[in-house]
Amino acid sequence: MKPLYIAAYHQSRFGKLKTMTIPEIVARAVDGACSEIDIEPAAVDVGSIGAACGLTLNQQGLLAGLMADVPGLAGKPIEAVENACASGGQAILSVAHKLALGLGDVGIAVGFEKMRNDEGKMDGKRVGEVLGYFSEPDEREGKTYVFPHLFAEVMQEYMATHGVTEADLAHVAVTEYGNAKYNPDAQMRNVEVSIDDVLTIEGINRYLIDGLPLKTFDCSQITDGYAGLILATDEGLVRLGVAKQDAIELAGFAQATDPLRKGGRDVLKAEGAFRAMNTAYDMAGATPADVGVAEVHDCFTVMAAIAIEVLGKAEYGRGAAYWVDGKAAVDGECGVNTSGGLIAKGHPIGATGVAMVGWCARQLWGQVPSELQVEADVAATFNIGGPICASVCTVLKRP
Repeated sequence: MKPLYIAAYHQSRFGKLKTMTIPEIVARAVDGACSEIDIEPAAVDVGSIGAACGLTLNQQGLLAGLMADVPGLAGKPIEAVENACASGGQAILSVAHKLALGLGDVGIAVGFEKMRNDEGKMDGKRVGEVLGYFSEPDEREGKTYVFPHLFAEVMQEYMATHGVTEADLAHVAVTEYGNAKYNPDAQMRNVEVSIDDVLTIEGINRYLIDGLPLKTFDCSQITDGYAGLILATDEGLVRLGVAKQDAIELAGFAQATDPLRKGGRDVLKAEGAFRAMNTAYDMAGATPADVGVAEVHDCFTVMAAIAIEVLGKAEYGRGAAYWVDGKAAVDGECGVNTSGGLIAKGHPIGATGVAMVGWCARQLWGQVPSELQVEADVAATFNIGGPICASVCTVLKRP
């Protein structure tokens, strides 16, 4: 297969988009990515767009048509993809597959979500209901907030299986809030938390489900945001006027899907997640030891621990210890979620997978704030959808 490269990346500040309409969001994502390398959208051959709640929260479908509304994109192969919280990662893979098939040499992947109203306020009950649609119907029974409830169960199982404490998992949130304060695009950049803050039940911090360990600070944010990323072949880079040494190679990528039903399978070692990550490593000719920086899907703190194991940076059951020991810190063995992660950077669902890859590209480009910069030649991402169901993994390299 032809080598593929990331030529440009652009994102909004994560948090609140307020009165920005969905057509405006899509156009800004496309135009913003193109402006990073001073090209017109007409230079793009193919595209894909990911969002999870377009119909339910925004009453907007056929998102590919909104991309085609951008001058220069009409009549081109564009599709919309939905894979729950892995929609953004899936959009990148969709573009990569189109380029691999020879449908073009330049492609754009866009992801977005608008989860708040025009005043920037959220309807938590409605958002909880909508996100619950991405679970197996029988597993929604009796759960007011389906996904916090499902992952509270995962958290309890992880703690019981591996002897992990709430204090251990609190290190994830503290590390990520600490990173977010240096990321100008992070939603929670003005908030600092300590281990005591995460463990103390008072104010906004509470247990979300009676009898289960998940707390407010263990959770990712309800976020508006968009992101756009341009991929190109060697020929595409020449057309764009981007030197290969100024691009980042998308050296490995893979996707796999486990059953939607959480019950009856080992979610602590989801087969598809490990298969996708290892397939991406094999494709890239890389190993976990090569990875110096990574962005993983920390929708809840327990998922950040499991993700370390999926990355191959820690043995089964030792993912939480990786955070406790400081190995995931900016100056650790591998800087993980140096952006602030979903917990502190924010989680605009459809944009999340694109933003993971985009931030890792910025790390390899040396374009992140100095406090967050990691010296690395190889990066990895792990983006999930559902209760550790859909998994999209990538490996990036300096060319």
